[in-house]
Formats: sequence, structure tokens, C-alpha cells
Amino acid sequence: MLDYAAFPDQRQDLIRQRLQAQGRVVCAELAVELRVSEHTIRRDLQELSKAGICKKVYGGAVLQLATAGSFTERKEQDRAKKSILAQRCVQLLRPGSCVFIDTGTTNLELAKALPSELKLTVVTNSPEIAAAACKHPHCEVIMLGGLVQSSTGGCVSGPAISQLNGIIFDQAFIGGCAMSPEMGLTGFDYADCEFKKAVIAQSNQVVVALTANKIPAVARYIVAASQQIDVLVVETDLSKALHQAFRAEDIEILTV
Repeated sequence: MLDYAAFPDQRQDLIRQRLQAQGRVVCAELAVELRVSEHTIRRDLQELSKAGICKKVYGGAVLQLATAGSFTERKEQDRAKKSILAQRCVQLLRPGSCVFIDTGTTNLELAKALPSELKLTVVTNSPEIAAAACKHPHCEVIMLGGLVQSSTGGCVSGPAISQLNGIIFDQAFIGGCAMSPEMGLTGFDYADCEFKKAVIAQSNQVVVALTANKIPAVARYIVAASQQIDVLVVETDLSKALHQAFRAEDIEILTV
């Protein structure tokens, strides 16, 4: 058996593999497994965080994702999984309510899946989501304006934020690049993340639907702490430990 105390490079390679496979690691568990001190593991995590592999959190670390592609590139990635998540989100909608559907490829599938008989006011900052919602006969659609970002597919500038101030949402379906119990919901685009914060401030219930590859992980900018998310819609292969960690933050977990 390899003596990981004597080979720091191999030890850090193993930690890197665990992060990529599981999304998070715990210092105390690694210390016991690798027969080194927790201080040594914390030092390893510090080196890995400097290399952009992870973000240190209390008691361990979370995988740091690479920047995602453009909205157009992401639309076809994991489309079947996103469609299933969207169908679960549809079950949360209440007739006659006013909802915000944030730009994002999973939320685009949600807009496409809206029931034709459902009366709803849909507010969005995404032209594609607005166009999809307009196909449903009983949907009133409000499109927030401004410059459309190619990276996010939505309007996130000053005019769109100003329009938000006059609307209270019963529900907001917020997109994100990554989420973990410790760091909450995070994203890669600063302006987009600031826009999402403004939406959350106007919303009575916040719903986030994410594919499993985004959990647990962290991106560059914080959108919301875990306690600010009311419902998390995820795939069934989320681990029991993650379920427990999210529920400890008072998040309702819905699986598909």
C-alpha cells in the first residue's frame, strides 16, 4: 500500500480524483484514510485551491467547475435530463400565479413544457424562453429588456433590473452553474449573478433545478446562500450525504 504521508504528489492526485468523482471532500475523513494529519490535508487543499481545482470550505473542499460554454452550446447538452427536471418543476406551478423563469437551458425546457391549459403570468429575461412561453395560449408573457448576453442568453443589465422592482413573484425558477450546501448557488458571469440576486429579492419562493454534474461544485460568483433556496429539483443519483446536507439548510429536495 502506498505511503501517502511520504508522497505528497500522489496524495494530492488522489484528492483531486475524489473531488472530480464526488464533488467534495472532508478533511477528517481523508486524514484517517491516508494516515496523515488534518493539517497536512488542509495544506494539500490549499495547494489544489491555488491551482483552481477546488474551493476550500469549512471542514473540507468543493470542486470548482470550469467555465461553461455559451447558451447556444449548452442547449443540446444533457437535454433529456433537463427535460425531465423541467417536467418536475411544472408540477410546482400554481394557476393564476406570477412566476419568473430565469435564463438557462433547463429553464428553457420548463417554458416549453408549460401545460396549454395553465393560466399563468410568465416574466423572463430570456428571448428564447419568452418565445416558448408565448406558444401557450393562457400565458401572459412579460419580457424584461436590455442587452442580451450571448454567454447567458438573457438580459441582465440596468434596464432589466429596474423593471424587476415593480413586480413581486410568487415563484422564481433560478438557473445556476453550480451548487453545494456550503457555498450555495454560484455562477460564472458577474452581471448575471447580480441580476439573479435582484430576482430572488422579489420572490416568495425560489426554485432551482440542476443536473447532477453541477452538484456539489462551486463556480466563481455567489448567487444565493443555500438558506435562500426553497426547493432544489435534482436527479435521483444525488448521494444520501448531500441530501442530508441540503436538508440541514432547510431546502426541500425533489428528485426525478
